Amino acid sequence: MLAMLEKVLSHNGLVAAFALVGIVMWISMMLSKTLTRGRVHGSAFAILIGLALAWVGGTLTHGEKGIADVPLFAGIGVMGGAMLRDFAIVATAFEVQASEARRAGMIGVVSLLLGTVLPFIVGALVARAFGYTDAVSMTTIGAGAVTYIVGPVTGAAIGASSDVIALSIATGLVKAIIVMVGTPLAAGFLGLRTPRSAMIFGGLAGTVSGVTAGLAATDRRLVPYGALISTFHTGVGCLLGPSVLFFATRAIVGG
Repeated sequence: MLAMLEKVLSHNGLVAAFALVGIVMWISMMLSKTLTRGRVHGSAFAILIGLALAWVGGTLTHGEKGIADVPLFAGIGVMGGAMLRDFAIVATAFEVQASEARRAGMIGVVSLLLGTVLPFIVGALVARAFGYTDAVSMTTIGAGAVTYIVGPVTGAAIGASSDVIALSIATGLVKAIIVMVGTPLAAGFLGLRTPRSAMIFGGLAGTVSGVTAGLAATDRRLVPYGALISTFHTGVGCLLGPSVLFFATRAIVGG
């Protein structure tokens, strides 16, 4: 029976991936409800469980793709790939009402730029404080503070080492978790009550996963609007990171 189940799952990797993610989300929602009474969204627990599974998978197989290196769950690599990720982002954006989106206006653009530049500066300064003083490393880790996608894209473009790129991804993940967990707690103080405020928040926070999960725990109706602006961070960051931000960093620190 177990052999047959293993054969079915290994030959239907994407189905197995959806099943695994479904189980993880169910456990995460139960943990959220039981441990925090819903104050911390289940997505935060899901990310932590996902990181733990990635570590276990990598440790057991000595591979580079985490749990996807386990043949039974190879479909995770497809499910977590760029195609389905971008599809989910586009699908979320389709829920936005154009009339509400226009109300963000110039302040939405300003928040997008600030949400790109300020995290980069903080990330680069932290990198320098920990001994990464060359422009390439500072730029890569700073770009990771924008989003965990911008970091590796920027690092690959400017020739960063693999360990620095890994640090940039970790930086982006930490930021996503902080935004995810902190948004429901700070929603009242930030005034997250309207689509316009959600768009401004999405522009400043930047991380799509953190913003969407955080707003989902605050008010599900605000999710598409926060995601609308934060989605652009990846594109803006990937454009500015290897070019303007890298040249500016190199001009300041040299090398």
